[in-house]
Amino acid sequence: MERKLIINLENAVKELYGKAPDISKLQIQETRKEFEGDITVVVFPLLQYSGKSPEQTARDIGNYIVDANPGIESFNVVKGFLNLRLNNKSLLQAFNRLVQSGKMKFLPGDEAGPVTLIEYSSPNTNKPLHLGHIRNNLLGYSLSRILSSCGHRVYKTNIVNDRGIHICKSMLAWKLFGEGKTPAGTGLKGDHFVGKYYVEFENAYRKEIEKLTAEGLTGEEAAEGSVLMAEAREMLRKWEAGD
Repeated sequence: MERKLIINLENAVKELYGKAPDISKLQIQETRKEFEGDITVVVFPLLQYSGKSPEQTARDIGNYIVDANPGIESFNVVKGFLNLRLNNKSLLQAFNRLVQSGKMKFLPGDEAGPVTLIEYSSPNTNKPLHLGHIRNNLLGYSLSRILSSCGHRVYKTNIVNDRGIHICKSMLAWKLFGEGKTPAGTGLKGDHFVGKYYVEFENAYRKEIEKLTAEGLTGEEAAEGSVLMAEAREMLRKWEAGD
């Protein structure tokens, strides 16, 4: 894409201003996150050829590139910077052509290559799964394949994060408020069932803190004096000790 843009820029200057630019002075960089776009062309080195303001020069060249390059969808101008937005559909079509031509192949990692660990998606076991977790799984797997094709020895892992104070909160809330209920008995999925009692703990804990602060304790003192949190921490201690 960068090589093609350089050709587009060279042709734009030639056709718009009748001069051949010094290619070594063309500046292309990734667009800064606070601005809209994917690729930025620094226009200032081209002013000597256009004889126009930075903004007008950027607009001239932006219009030319959008017409000439199907990989560029649109542009915007911020002073002397021409921000280009990539056309994802066009890029995907180009990628598919490369794969179908056999020039791009996904190969297993090189046994002598660097070792890379990809950890994903490790969802919170106290909350229901949702489409965002599918997204993270797809991203993690795709990154693993890309690195593998680049010669990395990739190891994939998913941390089942079912230990710690957060799960103790759910267990304690079920013990205190659950009345022996089960996912099957309530018609709730297991993850929704656990999440329900996590929320119940937080609600009870908040009420306890409000009561303690109303009695004159500071927020920090109330947190330290919370009986509910102390029980959750004791449950965690026993769990980690194997009691």
